[in-house]
Amino acid sequence: MYPGLTPYSPMEQRPPTPETDYPDLSPDELEGYPEEDYSPLGSYEQGAAHYLPPRYPEELGSSPGWYGHSHPEGAPAYPEHFGTETVLAGGRHHRASSSSSQDSGLLAWPSCTPTAPGLKEEKFKSLDKAGVLNRTKTADRGKRLRKNWSSSWTVLEGGILTFFKDSKHSSTGALRHPGSLTMPEHTVELRGATVTWASKDKSSKKHVLELRTREGSEFLIQHDSEQIIVTWQKAIADSIARLGADFPAEEDAESGTEFGSREKLGGGEERRAAASGQAAGTAESDSSKVRNKLRKFLQRRPTLQSLRERGYIKDQVFGCSLQVLCERERGTVPRFVQQCIQTVERRGLDIDGLYRVSGNLATIQKLRYKVDHDEHLDLDDGRWEDIHVITGALKLFFRELPEPLVPFGHFDKFIAAIKMQEPARRGRCIRDLVYSLPPANHDTMMLLFRHLCRVIEYKEENRMSVQSVAIVFGPTLLRPASEEGNMAMHMVFQNQVVEHILNQYSYIFPDG
Repeated sequence: MYPGLTPYSPMEQRPPTPETDYPDLSPDELEGYPEEDYSPLGSYEQGAAHYLPPRYPEELGSSPGWYGHSHPEGAPAYPEHFGTETVLAGGRHHRASSSSSQDSGLLAWPSCTPTAPGLKEEKFKSLDKAGVLNRTKTADRGKRLRKNWSSSWTVLEGGILTFFKDSKHSSTGALRHPGSLTMPEHTVELRGATVTWASKDKSSKKHVLELRTREGSEFLIQHDSEQIIVTWQKAIADSIARLGADFPAEEDAESGTEFGSREKLGGGEERRAAASGQAAGTAESDSSKVRNKLRKFLQRRPTLQSLRERGYIKDQVFGCSLQVLCERERGTVPRFVQQCIQTVERRGLDIDGLYRVSGNLATIQKLRYKVDHDEHLDLDDGRWEDIHVITGALKLFFRELPEPLVPFGHFDKFIAAIKMQEPARRGRCIRDLVYSLPPANHDTMMLLFRHLCRVIEYKEENRMSVQSVAIVFGPTLLRPASEEGNMAMHMVFQNQVVEHILNQYSYIFPDG
């Protein structure tokens, strides 16, 4: 058999390697390659024309490389000069094995008779280009990957770009015998893909192509020869363009089959037509339709504001503005603040370290989650049996207000008032400032300080004096908009303001 052909049919053979793709190989290594560049169809046609065996005895003289003699079976035989193949008269193909000069297995040579009607003609994909390229995969379906450059035999045919694994035992042997590279490492479908020249931030190498698939995978393809990589770029781009022309993207038809619609087709003919249309559709069109329907479904989703107006979504309690929370609850004091104060006063104000001792932080966070996501809060639940968990959650509520109980605009005024030397003037000024607070802030402050005054009444048991309560709540209820200036001095004045309101509660809140 001719050395350039495999034992298979000419249409199945691996194409010869183009010499121009391997400028670094020695002349001895290149002696088996053709001098001209590889032309896929030409190579196949030439191999098929010059070395096809004769189909009839009268063709013996016109078929180079074959001669005739009598086969042991009695039929004329035509051995090949260059190999171990024999064609028996009538179209049977006989090949001698290495262990025996005769092989009992007979293979049918392709007949010249036309195929029977109804049988599908076998087609093969046209080979566009093949050669060795350096490549690395940088993304797999959108997930970034670490670059790992390697050299591989690359084949472009039928809109598919295939990277084969290199021969591990000999790279030179792999280049000279590409037919041995039978295991594809990456197969890239070019339909919907894009190929561009990679920027320098993608790779520091020269002559690098960037290939992106429609699934989000990315490849970098490189060759040291600019001429070769340019031909690859053109071949890949042409293949993508042909696929785009052969399989145009199908737009989703607005035919009453919206995503989630319950409408059904009326007649049986319409249902059968729809079923046949779906069967004829490609997987690509189905995927495109699903994406379009999902996109429209997401676009029809109601806005967050509309869900809030309908009552499906409620803002959280912790971290919500005091004014907004009270308006939502249609009151002037948050319900959670009222519940906490009632629970603490019912369980006992004489507990040691009330509001000073911290509760379990994990349990406090669980209570916070319960408050934010459940309208029906039961603080008598066994999970909240520790009173310090409830007091800790109440302090956390005031600490996480976007604007503290004393608004930022009143901070400097309260600090200036507490600095006044005359007690009567200082008291009047602070009372007027408390009166000037918004209703939600004023009423919440009145309820909280009335509760703290009751806590102080049990200072002998709980060891919570006015100074202790002021230290705990001063920085929480009163703080500047920006943490600038002397923080230590601010903390002193913050505590003094809280202490003054506690001591003058009856004067500041006469109705409390």
